[in-house]
Amino acid sequence: MITIAGGVYRERCMRPNWDESYGSAGRAATAIARFGGNVDLHSFLDSNSLFIMNQRAALEGFKLVPSELAQGVTFEYVHGLSTPSIDVRSSISGLSLQITAEKVLRFGMIEGSAIVDANYVVYDPQSASNPEPFTANGSKAKHLALVLNRYEAQIFCGTPDLDPAAMAKDLAAKENAEVVVIKMGPLGALVYERGEVTTVPAYHTKRVWKIGSGDTFAAHFAYAWLEQGLKAHEAAAIASKATAFYCETQGYPTPKQLRTYSPEPLQASRRYQDGFRPLVYLAGPFFTLGQLWLIREALNDLQAMGLRVFSPYHDVGLGSADDVVEKDLEAIHECDLLFAIGDGLDSGTIYEIGYARALGKPVVLYAENESTQDKKMMEGSDCKLSDDYVSAIYQTVWEAIKL
Repeated sequence: MITIAGGVYRERCMRPNWDESYGSAGRAATAIARFGGNVDLHSFLDSNSLFIMNQRAALEGFKLVPSELAQGVTFEYVHGLSTPSIDVRSSISGLSLQITAEKVLRFGMIEGSAIVDANYVVYDPQSASNPEPFTANGSKAKHLALVLNRYEAQIFCGTPDLDPAAMAKDLAAKENAEVVVIKMGPLGALVYERGEVTTVPAYHTKRVWKIGSGDTFAAHFAYAWLEQGLKAHEAAAIASKATAFYCETQGYPTPKQLRTYSPEPLQASRRYQDGFRPLVYLAGPFFTLGQLWLIREALNDLQAMGLRVFSPYHDVGLGSADDVVEKDLEAIHECDLLFAIGDGLDSGTIYEIGYARALGKPVVLYAENESTQDKKMMEGSDCKLSDDYVSAIYQTVWEAIKL
C-alpha cells in the first residue's frame, strides 16, 4: 500500500483543450492504480472535486481519504509550457494533512502542507517558486528519496553553479536522503543512491503533453522504489519510460503496455553535454498582435529550454528590405537550426525555411491550420513538422541537442 499526500486541482488548458481535475496527487493515484498498485489518496477537496475523485477512485480502484475544503484551486494554462494562472482563495492557505504510514509519496501543495511520519518516503516538492525542504514542516522518514527538477535542486542547494552530481550529493547530506533524483530535461535524469551516481535517458515522442509529466515520473518512481523494492536507477528508468508514454498518449500505462512501448532514447552530443548552447533562428510573421504574442512566447519557451535564440523582430526590428534582409540572412548562416511558425504561410517565413534548408540547417515547422498540400515542400525537404505548439518546441530542443 502506498499513501499519497498532495493536491487535487482543476486543470484547464486553452490549447490543446483540457479541463479535468487531477493535480499532482490525483494524477499519481491514477498512475499507480492503473499500474496495479494499491493506493490511499489524502487530499483537500471541495464538493466538485470530491464528486469527481469519488468516481475516479471507484473506476481506478484506489481509496480516497478526503479533507473538506470550501473551494478548490484551479490552474489555467494557455498551453502546456505556459506559466499557469492559479486561482486560489487566501482563506485556504496554511492547511495541513497529518499522515502516518509505512510508505508515502508526498507532493508539495498550494493550499498547505502534508506532515508525514513514515518508514519510506518519496518527496516531490512541486514548486516553481518556493520549494519546501522535506523536514521543514516536521516531516520524518527513515528512508527518504527526493525527486526534483534542476531548478528545485538549485534552490535547495543554494549554489546554482554546482553540477547535478555535486548537487545530488550535497542534497543527500543536507536532507539525510538515501536517494536523490534530479530531472534534467532532454538529458534525462541523474540518480544518486548511497554514494553512487548514474543517469537514465529521456525519450523522443511523437507528441508532448507536458501538464502532469512530472507527477507521472514521481508516481512510477515511487511505485517501483517503495512497493517493488527496485534500486533507484531501475525505478527512475521505469519512471522515465512511463513518462514518455504519458507525454505521447495523455494516458497511464499498464505493465503490459509499458513492456511493449519502445520510444527512442534522446542522445545529446558531447559538446551539448559539455555546455554548448545551440542558436535557434526564430522565423515567423510579426505583423499583428496575435503574431507578436506567439513570437514572444516561442522566444521565451526556447530560451527557457536552454537554447540561444535569434529573433528578427527582437534583434533586427522592422524596416525596409535594405535594413533587414541582409542581417536576417546572415543570422540564418550563423544559426544552428531554425524554428518556424508557419500558419498564414507568410512569404518571408517560407523563404527563410527554404534558405535554411539550402544551407543544410535543421528546420522545425509549427503549423496548425495549413493543409498537407501547402506543407508538401517543407515535408519533402526533411523539415520536422508539428501541428502542436508544445510538441514543436520540444522537437526543436531534441534536434538542437544532437548538434
